Amino acid sequence: MGSSDRGMDDPDSLANPMDGGTLEAEDRAEGGGMGASGRDRRRAKKAARKARRKALPWYRRIIPTWRMALGGLLTAVLLGVAAFVGIYLSVEPPNANAAAVAQANIYYYNDGKTVIGQTGETNRIIIPLNQISPEMQHAAVSAEDRTFYSNQGVSLTGMARAAWDTARGQGVQGGSTITQQYVKNYYLNQNQTISRKINEFFIALKVDRTESKSDILAGYLNTSYFGRGAYGVQAAAQAYFGINASQLNAEQSAYLAALLQAPSAYDVNSSTTTQAGKQAAVNRWNYVMDGMTKLGYLNAADRAKATFPTVKKAASVKGMSGQAGYLIDIADNYLFSNKVMTRDELSQGGWKIVTTFSKSDQNALAGSVKDELSGLKSNSAKAKYIRAGAASVEPSTGKVVAAYGGPDYITQPYNDALRDDIAEGSTFKAFTLAAALSQHATTQDGRTITPYTTYDGTSGRQVMGLPPNVAAYNPPNEDDMNYGQISVATAMAKSVNSVYAQMAADVGLDQVRQAAINAGLPADTPGMSAGNASIALGTSSPNAIDLAGAYATFANHGMQITPWSVQSVSQDGESKTMPQHSAKQAFDRSVADTVTQVLQGVVNNGTGYAAQALGRDAAGKTGTTDANKSAWFAGYTPQLSTAVGLFAQLPNNHQMSLGDAAGISRVNGGSYPTQIWTNYMQQALADLPDVSFDLQTGSYYTAPTPTTVPTPSSTATTTPTPTPTRTPITPNPWPTSQPTTQPTTQPTTQPTTQPTTPPATPTTKPSPQNVVQTP
Repeated sequence: MGSSDRGMDDPDSLANPMDGGTLEAEDRAEGGGMGASGRDRRRAKKAARKARRKALPWYRRIIPTWRMALGGLLTAVLLGVAAFVGIYLSVEPPNANAAAVAQANIYYYNDGKTVIGQTGETNRIIIPLNQISPEMQHAAVSAEDRTFYSNQGVSLTGMARAAWDTARGQGVQGGSTITQQYVKNYYLNQNQTISRKINEFFIALKVDRTESKSDILAGYLNTSYFGRGAYGVQAAAQAYFGINASQLNAEQSAYLAALLQAPSAYDVNSSTTTQAGKQAAVNRWNYVMDGMTKLGYLNAADRAKATFPTVKKAASVKGMSGQAGYLIDIADNYLFSNKVMTRDELSQGGWKIVTTFSKSDQNALAGSVKDELSGLKSNSAKAKYIRAGAASVEPSTGKVVAAYGGPDYITQPYNDALRDDIAEGSTFKAFTLAAALSQHATTQDGRTITPYTTYDGTSGRQVMGLPPNVAAYNPPNEDDMNYGQISVATAMAKSVNSVYAQMAADVGLDQVRQAAINAGLPADTPGMSAGNASIALGTSSPNAIDLAGAYATFANHGMQITPWSVQSVSQDGESKTMPQHSAKQAFDRSVADTVTQVLQGVVNNGTGYAAQALGRDAAGKTGTTDANKSAWFAGYTPQLSTAVGLFAQLPNNHQMSLGDAAGISRVNGGSYPTQIWTNYMQQALADLPDVSFDLQTGSYYTAPTPTTVPTPSSTATTTPTPTPTRTPITPNPWPTSQPTTQPTTQPTTQPTTQPTTPPATPTTKPSPQNVVQTP
């Protein structure tokens, strides 16, 4: 018992952990040799441990025991794992950030391939992976993440390096996987912070488990920036090589993949890129090509003969400049007015819009306007105020194939092809004739109106038979010319106002208005009121597209198709439902064909004679408005209907006389508008067969039985009746006697019989350069 007593009572043995007495005491306590309870033993053990600890030097007491260190480490690991699991379970990928999905709306010509332009602030076109060449996919993996298909979406070493670089203020130096970069581009942002990298890490882990590698790669290539303002690989392929992403070969793909590291610095065809930057681009390209070979995407033989690709010079993105903005404006107007989509839908971006515009026809129309107006604008300092609006429609389909809204949408954003404040002038007379024929209307004295029917062509004579609520009207002819008795066809060729104003009253102003609507002019066209006695003379102001479309109804034998400008609208493979463009019978064929035959006379022997230079069957009508505020020519062949209007507008938006702007006496519809029309039509029809009008005029062009024709004088004449024919005749625009500027004697009654034969063709024609011709 002596040794045991010594071990329990000797304080030195308890204080010294190296002393065997301490172990002995512990053994005793554990053995229960003293009969103490288990609680007492634990207390004793704890007290002994504290005592030992207290007996240590201070520098020993601050060092944890191995038990404490191990416990702390295990606790930290468990807490870390718990935190990791907790964060992973709680993290959900956020919605895509707006910048990542921002796309342009791309507008195409009628081939669906040639780009007109685009709208939207971001030059991005999101495409599926199957529209990205395999070579581009391989190049991206070889450049950015060679373990992409086997890793779990993150790179611990890369993240640690990036965090360290960020902490030192050096920015992220690379090392992230493609998945992490996709997460940064698509879900997060470009902020260089540790918190963003932590979020990126956990979201990448989850994305790797919830999205396929194909989707991740497609997302990465669609959200990455390649320089030159190109976001996404499709925009990049167009910016650097002028092709689609599906067409990229290995060499081109390797270059685009190289750009991902330093887009601006590696642009080898930029004047701002240094020589060192260009060499670095080549080095990076070689690195990517070697990686493609190492990963088995490119065989050694192809790698050996590969050469650095030719990169095209940077060009401005096809936005709204030049003619593009006007065509895009027309397309958007069509989409909204036909409720294909809303403005909000369009503003979301990513739409592929295929229009009806023909690139060759568009170039021809814009070039014709520029060529013809260049000479006109050289005559006067004010000629810069002269503007043009024009449109061309395919009669058989209603497609708008070309339109001219101005010289450049950026500098002149108002679209003159859509303006509805430019009066059309005498081009409206065609609808007056169509109304008379459709209604089988008669003159004031009961004669049926046909192309042969004669009217008094005296300038300024009062229109008879107007409704009681319509003010009296005495329309002058141009230059106050008087024509005496003149046929309807000849009055059209000469654009005799007094005849067509009276004819409108004979038919009924409401019927004249309805005929214009039937042909295709909108019912809400400004100035087209049935309470307006001058409606037949063109006080209304349809836009160029509507006027070309209405004349197309005559070219299409009375079948009316509302002009349209968009073929398809799609996004991510889903297409919008488009309106149907069916034809409806606006006029009997015999009516429409008779109008065409009369309008042929305008070209063959009338105010539109400049259009004869086309060398094909053509019909049309000139128009010149009061004070020479506007001048038009609307005309057509069997294959194409085109309207061209000129006007002059001051900076304060007030219109001025075309003649004053041009520095000449007057600009008529038969001059520059007709010349623009002819120049354009020659080019647009060059590759189409020369087709004649197939006219079936029925009884409308059957000449009357020879009878005596009263005249304002005491004499009358009789002449034989011509043989009816279906072949186009040439109504003579000239009256039986030279017109005078003095009023002729007013007949006391309207003629009761019709003339026998149109007068002979004149031996001379006015010069195309004489801009003071009648409208």
